[in-house]
Amino acid sequence: MNKRILLLTAVVLLIVAGLGLNYEAIRDELFDLTGESQLLPQVRGFFQYLSNSTRPAPHTDDFAVIAHAGVNPFGVNTSLQLEVEPHKREKQIKMIYEAGFRWIRQEFTWEDIEISAKGDFWDHKWDQDAWKKYDHIVDLAGEYDVRIIARLSNPPAWTRALTNTIGPFAPPDDVRDYGDFVETVVRRYQGRIHHYQLWNEPNIYPEWGNQPVSPTGYTALLCEGYRRAKAVDPNIVIISGALAQTIDMTWRDLNDFIFLQQMYDAGAGDCFDVMSTNAYSLRSAPTDHRLQPLLINYSRVEYIRDVMVRNGDAHKPIWISETNSNAVPGGAAGEGIMDWGGFGHVSLETQAAWATLAYQRAQEEWPYVGVVNFWFFKPADDADANQAYYYFRVLDPDFRPLPVYDAIKTYANQPPNMYPGTHQEDHWAVSWEGQWSEQTDDAAMLGRYRLAGQGATARVCMQGGRFEVVRAPGSDLKAQLTVVKGSDGCQTLHAKAGVAIDGFIVRRGSGRRWMWAMAALVGLAGLGLGWWRQRRPISQELS
Repeated sequence: MNKRILLLTAVVLLIVAGLGLNYEAIRDELFDLTGESQLLPQVRGFFQYLSNSTRPAPHTDDFAVIAHAGVNPFGVNTSLQLEVEPHKREKQIKMIYEAGFRWIRQEFTWEDIEISAKGDFWDHKWDQDAWKKYDHIVDLAGEYDVRIIARLSNPPAWTRALTNTIGPFAPPDDVRDYGDFVETVVRRYQGRIHHYQLWNEPNIYPEWGNQPVSPTGYTALLCEGYRRAKAVDPNIVIISGALAQTIDMTWRDLNDFIFLQQMYDAGAGDCFDVMSTNAYSLRSAPTDHRLQPLLINYSRVEYIRDVMVRNGDAHKPIWISETNSNAVPGGAAGEGIMDWGGFGHVSLETQAAWATLAYQRAQEEWPYVGVVNFWFFKPADDADANQAYYYFRVLDPDFRPLPVYDAIKTYANQPPNMYPGTHQEDHWAVSWEGQWSEQTDDAAMLGRYRLAGQGATARVCMQGGRFEVVRAPGSDLKAQLTVVKGSDGCQTLHAKAGVAIDGFIVRRGSGRRWMWAMAALVGLAGLGLGWWRQRRPISQELS
């Protein structure tokens, strides 16, 4: 039989089989590839997804050994310092905990603490200690078992000869002033705050002031803060300033990939433990798997990871500082709301659905991502209700929850799972029971492992193809470790004394995306061949 006829037969069978599939299932699959909900954008997005194969894929080194990645991922941005009444701060923290958030990204505003002059920590306007409300925030976080990511930014006017005329967020003239502030905060909260983020969005206006952004200038600031903080407490975790997602190449906004590479060129790799970036879903859902350098979507995180890997930082994680979609009522430009950021527009219900998808994808696909901080929990009042950014909130100023609050609360309070990747023994999805002791060994992954004593068991729930337990180097190979697989995807480890566990590896299962892509390509080829045959002259067909 003619090969062309065989090909056409195969194409026809594929098309018939495709038409026999459930239409809604096909749309769901396209949504999972493109993040688009409507048919035409899905078709366009699918062709763009197929184009991923025409350019080099980001090298993410998913199975690298990575510190600070296996943590509870649920975080949220707060502005608790703006709540004047202490009982409202406590109500926020209580609702944050009940929603399943275990991290708050809270600014310790430099201009609100060291207000009038260097070394002056007194609020002269209200005649009170400027630390008072921040001490209260730290106390509340400890009471409700919520960890703090302390963002240190927003210099006071006295740190610049031009004061605030170049913008209130501009860096200080002398980075040593910033180092002094960082050291002061770390000393005050030593043993209570373990994670500090140095600056915010240094690659865009206005976060670097009304002046050209500067990767080298930010690196100098970052390294000064890192050095000063580690001198106080070597065990604290330093997080780089969150990079804003942008494709711009101007004096005031610099592409996040280029900015990060120039940071590395300036020596920033030695000055942070965790890389940070924002990852918004403004015009497509977090399921958008299109990888295009000039497309701003949730997948942009993979390019940030690629830059890190190429610069020898595969062992460091990414923490997402801000994620969400914008639920502006009446459309982005409607009802007098200023959409100066071009934030797009989704319904409250879509915002709620996309929120859980963002956390789900980060956990399932990106083993190098740790905390994902939602932007943001609650405004103190409605003064900015005419601004589009106001509509990223989780609660209204009167504490009324929006649909996204309940969606996250349902999702975040589910039992944790371990997904594909290499994971440490302190991963948040592992439950340890009986006698286990933590041991240190330079030969172990990240220098530590767990040693079993009497009655030692561990339970791990995982989602993936294959589960492996990593034994510590030099451990007693005769010591018995029995793994019992449950029907719920959980594994129970029964360890005899002497078993040393250095981590876990979850392998990926087989996926379906390549099948859809191949079917689509074959189908399109068949349609094109059919069209070509119809246009051929009859004389050619008979020759």
